[in-house]
Amino acid sequence: MEIVNFSTLSESQRTQAAQMLTDELPDGWPALADAMEEINDLLGGDAEVFCAVEQGEAIGWAGLLPGYGKMFELHPLVVRRDRQRQGVGTALLHEIMSAARAKGALTLLAGAGDENEQTSLANADLYEDLPEKLAAFDPGAHQTAFYLKHGFRVVGVVPDVYGIGKPDIQMTKRL
Repeated sequence: MEIVNFSTLSESQRTQAAQMLTDELPDGWPALADAMEEINDLLGGDAEVFCAVEQGEAIGWAGLLPGYGKMFELHPLVVRRDRQRQGVGTALLHEIMSAARAKGALTLLAGAGDENEQTSLANADLYEDLPEKLAAFDPGAHQTAFYLKHGFRVVGVVPDVYGIGKPDIQMTKRL
């Protein structure tokens, strides 16, 4: 596996990358056209985008967006389903962190929506006793477990972003 700059990918590899968004994060990108639009927006802006490639196929990718101050944002991070839990996401995360540090970042932000009600914050009234709910946070099978494993900390929650009881979970990591 090698991590490359997304801009070097062939059209076929870009389509593979877009398909990953549609397959793994369909609530955000329900159609291939939506995913291609996201990729084009990232590439046309100030983002740095990296792709994990193996035997000529895109198997995961991640973007780094400028934030404000000394904070940058990881958006998105996606790995093809058959390659998850094999170090692809970790390799992409390390590449993103390295690129963020090179730009002077001190903090990396990642947001993860709980559209499918996988965490202990789903279906909870987050307007009551939020500190208590955060102290007892259980990511379950949600992607936040990956980020927590890599040293991110939950620093905020926005209730009902994706519907009643479906929050967005904000995490940061000190670089």
